[in-house]
Amino acid sequence: MSPRALRRPAAVTAVVASALAAGMLVAPQSASADEIRIHDIQGKTRTSPLAGKQVTEVPGTVTAVRAFGSSRGFWVQDTRPDRDPATSEGIFVYTGSTTPALAVGDAVLVSGIVAEYYPGGAGAGLQSITQLTKATWTVRSSGNALPAAFRLNASSLPNRYAPEADVEHGNIEGLELNPRSYALDRYESLEGMRVAVRNAPVTGATSEHKELWVTAEPRHNRTERGGVLYHSYRDPNPGRVKVASLIPYAERPFPVANVGDELSGTTAGPLDYDNFGGYEIQATELGRLADKALKRETTRKQRADELAVATYNVENLSPKTPQAKFDRLAAALVHNLAGPDIVALEEVQDDNGPTNDGVVSADATLKKLTEAIVAAGGPAYQWRQIDPGDDQDGGQPGGNIRLAFLYNPERVSFTDIPGGDATTPVKVVKDGGKATLSASPGRVDPANEAWKNSRKPLVGQFSFRGKPIFVVANHWNSKGGDQALDSRFQPPARPSETQRVAQAKAVNGFVKELLAADPRADVVVAGDLNDYAFSPALHALTEGKVLTDLVNTLPLDERYGYVFNGNSQVLDHMLTSRHLRKVDYDIVHINAEFADQASDHDPSVVRIKP
Repeated sequence: MSPRALRRPAAVTAVVASALAAGMLVAPQSASADEIRIHDIQGKTRTSPLAGKQVTEVPGTVTAVRAFGSSRGFWVQDTRPDRDPATSEGIFVYTGSTTPALAVGDAVLVSGIVAEYYPGGAGAGLQSITQLTKATWTVRSSGNALPAAFRLNASSLPNRYAPEADVEHGNIEGLELNPRSYALDRYESLEGMRVAVRNAPVTGATSEHKELWVTAEPRHNRTERGGVLYHSYRDPNPGRVKVASLIPYAERPFPVANVGDELSGTTAGPLDYDNFGGYEIQATELGRLADKALKRETTRKQRADELAVATYNVENLSPKTPQAKFDRLAAALVHNLAGPDIVALEEVQDDNGPTNDGVVSADATLKKLTEAIVAAGGPAYQWRQIDPGDDQDGGQPGGNIRLAFLYNPERVSFTDIPGGDATTPVKVVKDGGKATLSASPGRVDPANEAWKNSRKPLVGQFSFRGKPIFVVANHWNSKGGDQALDSRFQPPARPSETQRVAQAKAVNGFVKELLAADPRADVVVAGDLNDYAFSPALHALTEGKVLTDLVNTLPLDERYGYVFNGNSQVLDHMLTSRHLRKVDYDIVHINAEFADQASDHDPSVVRIKP
């Protein structure tokens, strides 16, 4: 499972002093109470020129009220805008855990302290939200018409995503907004204002937090099944925007949508910025769900002379996982993946899951999974794996996630060679002109610093129709700590990438050793590499053309198996050595595009003729 940033804290605490101590707000200063309007507060950059100052009787009309949770408040928008497209006319007024006694359409005069709220804290790297705190207000009239919502579409959103600072990964907060040139500037220039999308395709399924992603650019980088493809650092798909709802659930349940569905009609509300990353429409008007009936895919059965190898991240699987998930994973392996001969599993937890008590064995986890597979009508898989050192491989504390192989002994045999353990590196042995291993299963270079707090690759030697084949299972370090695409630092820094490049070099070196021993060795490298086909890590893994990344053999609009923040992308890969020329590769879309998931990753399978 690729890690996520934290959700928004329960509140930007109602006591401003506490927020100051947390480093989330700019400290207030005394200021004169000159006539101020919202666009003066918002200014032409990402932070307010009046941050920390008291403002008095700022006019506007209430456009929405957040009356639930601990981060309550209301949005107010000026009905007499200036003519500068860089200055927003809307702002959020934060009232903490107190529901403001206001109604949409109230014309108000608001006084308060201008503050910059940094979701997740100032160190998280996300953009800030300009807001008013410690606010008081008076209502001048009610039932007023709301300002028209700004339409987000291909015409209003520039193709270029973000400006870049003068220095690499520099802070762009001080740059004057250029909403006609950069999508990120366009969104920022609309912060707090009413915006709208029409007939918006869903590009990120409804989450447990009752949010989904849509695109305001229906023709941009679409996948074959209705998402938007992330295939370049240069183009993170500017039309993506998140949708949440301010409409009471009893009045209008939030739609349960899959990728490829549509919010038909108009979805409108003030534009917010979420601490999970991304600009978000807080909908006061929500389009109707047009269900496009997205189907879960099924791959074909391998032929008698084809070896089918699959990879599947089963997302923190342990005996404490509900039986329903085991049953769904089993059904997918049997039916959607057509019973692969070998399966490289990622995120198999130990026998008591996240309980942190020194247990590292995973036999109970794998027994429960293989029994569920048999119950679903599948083969009686056997397994091979190596227990990690306790809390040495990252992941959920106490869970001891690891890699494991399942294999169907009626179709393929495992070549057991003793000597493999958590710390002993597997070696390539040349035997009669052929390559073999010093241990099978074994771990690749486990003492290398590249694998610190990360899963060590597991290699196994198999035999199919008398021919040896080597499978290297991987689960590389996550993207935790990287700056978001919409970070206030542009271009965003990706410090986690350094470790993955080192991991790629280690695996690449091991494959080169196998090929040095036998240039015709059949090798499959598979797993959750937590990186893109266009990344430096994948370039390092394929260096010397010793491996072919099979995702690049697919049509462009099919190159994905994971959806994050509305972007369809590839993190799981299967690669083959050059001797394997007859390959048939398929990413089987059964999870990532759906609100109802057995895992957040799609599995993939390659059929080969060794």
